[in-house]
Amino acid sequence: MHLPAFLADQRRLRRVLSSSRTTVATLTRLHALLVVSSSQHLLSSLAAAYARAGALDAAESTLAASPSSSPSCIAAWNALLSGHSRAGAPGAALRVFRALPPSARPDSTTFTLALTACARLGDLDAAEAVRLRAFAAGYGRDVFVCSALLHVYSRCGAMGDAIRVFDGMPRKDRVAWSTMVAGFVSAGRSVEALGMYSRMREHGVVEDEVVMVGVIQACTSTGNIRMGASVHGHLLRHGMRMDVVTATSLVDMYAKNGHFDVARQVFRMMPYRNAVSWSALISGFAQNGRADEALDLFRGISTSGLQPDSGALVSALLACAGVGFLKLGKSIHGFILRRLKFQCILGTAVLDMYSKCGSLESARKLFNELPSRDLVLWNAMIACCGTHGCGHDALALFQELNETGIKPSHATFASLLSALSHSGLVEEGKFWFDRMIKEFGIEPAEKHYVCIVDLLARSGLVEEANEMLASMQTEPTIAIWVALLSGCLNNKKLELGETIAKKILESQPEDIGVLALVSNLYAAAKKWDKVREIRKIMKDSGSKKVPGYSLIEVHGTRHAFVMEDQSHPQHQEILKMVSKLSSEMRKMGYVPRTEFVYHDLDEDVKEQLLSYHSERLAIAFGLLNTSPGTRLVIIKNLRVCGDCHDAIKYISKIVDREIVVRDAKRFHHFKDGACSCGDYW
Repeated sequence: MHLPAFLADQRRLRRVLSSSRTTVATLTRLHALLVVSSSQHLLSSLAAAYARAGALDAAESTLAASPSSSPSCIAAWNALLSGHSRAGAPGAALRVFRALPPSARPDSTTFTLALTACARLGDLDAAEAVRLRAFAAGYGRDVFVCSALLHVYSRCGAMGDAIRVFDGMPRKDRVAWSTMVAGFVSAGRSVEALGMYSRMREHGVVEDEVVMVGVIQACTSTGNIRMGASVHGHLLRHGMRMDVVTATSLVDMYAKNGHFDVARQVFRMMPYRNAVSWSALISGFAQNGRADEALDLFRGISTSGLQPDSGALVSALLACAGVGFLKLGKSIHGFILRRLKFQCILGTAVLDMYSKCGSLESARKLFNELPSRDLVLWNAMIACCGTHGCGHDALALFQELNETGIKPSHATFASLLSALSHSGLVEEGKFWFDRMIKEFGIEPAEKHYVCIVDLLARSGLVEEANEMLASMQTEPTIAIWVALLSGCLNNKKLELGETIAKKILESQPEDIGVLALVSNLYAAAKKWDKVREIRKIMKDSGSKKVPGYSLIEVHGTRHAFVMEDQSHPQHQEILKMVSKLSSEMRKMGYVPRTEFVYHDLDEDVKEQLLSYHSERLAIAFGLLNTSPGTRLVIIKNLRVCGDCHDAIKYISKIVDREIVVRDAKRFHHFKDGACSCGDYW
């Protein structure tokens, strides 16, 4: 049987088959006519038409029945591959590629589509098989195939393979350069991303918005705000499209690197903002200690009509944790439960918030209720137990983790060793430090040495800690020396402390906190000339020591206290309460420990300074404004001094309350005249 006269014109028939307006119903009728007329040579074209129309099952069955020697055969296979790709089915696309008959001759498009499927699947092994076949077919220097290969390697973090392919390309288009920049950024190799961008400019390749976003992200990671601002200027000067992705990347760069005014300005000028834009700005403020502004912005999302995404929620929880804002943190937890799927990232952020707001029990309850726990969540829970002085609980969690089959990481051991350090579990700490190396094959990094040195030095074993550092194959870092110096100061090992202080000063530290610790060591040794010398270095550096402050949340409102600040409306009542408590404490045997005032002053002046430390002011305010028996939670930015630690033990007994103090290192739970740390901190 021949085709009807109106379809006998082959050119006309091919136009019908290649038209994007041809419906599946029309193709089905044509299919029937082709079958009954024995026009097998047109089946591959019909299969391609089916694929373009989205009828992929029909396309595949038709292609299987068509002669594989047909000139349009590979075009039909490509159409089928492309159809699966558009449908978001990379696995099916890869299956089709593997099903190519031996007579089919894959071209550049075939290999490019197959590699794109591998990239979406993150399947490096499959990509390697496609690469070998493509190179064997003579497409080893094809720009499209090589660009697709770059995309696979970049998505999978195999930047070494990407570099080899890139350097072997005879012609590199803008897509190839853009893929390399983005790949280095995704792999956390931002310096190399910026180097690739410089090479791109040297080759005269004109950048587009995609490249610029990658460069901005690299500047964010490296803190290269100068180059980032230059890229921003380039975008403006050349009138390049400033879409929401580009503008959000700029907001993120400026905010994360502390240029908050510029970040706000870019944010305000955006014609359209999505939840990610808000999240970038909130995250920048939260990560730089600007919790109040971060939380104000978080509240602004709801007024904008958007729902916060997980990034904004994590940043808001980080801000709540930073300032101990439990009421808002609980509210955010409730929002997550009502509106979102509670996955590990959000679970870890909520858990951390509860712990840092002083509610370890809430953190434990959440941890036990979560059906799925990844290693990051386990690490966070171990760290939470550690900061609250529950070293035995942290060790039990670590052993429970080992039973799950999840392999502990370097971060897990850092959390465990820190927890053991906070609880003074010396033998356990030494045991697990040794097993970390010998059984788990993890070489100790700086953070592990800091933990083990801190553990030994806090326990008074400063000489043993010093011997450990002497046996290290590499020179100890400042952070490790600082851990040892802190132990020397706490245990009055001043002679060794002075030796360590000299080593630290030789490294010319810029951290004002490190210099303050060195100054305190010399003050404890009554070396006032050295103290003045260190304080001059601090002054000449232009940096200012962050003043000690304490926060307390009462009835959902936070109140901040600084030692010399008299601005609080209840200032006089607070001072009277402090004086009353001091009198009661002295009757019970309290003697001010003036050695914790590192200034050359008279004893009575030192005693007065101690009584007005910020945590005592916050406690006095809490006692004045809460009902008897209410638990008080104080957040302090610096380490609590030994005298205040003694004083709060007395206060907890006088007022018959639990007082929780979070300092820069850990939590102290004071109750009935004792502290959970057992006077070890």
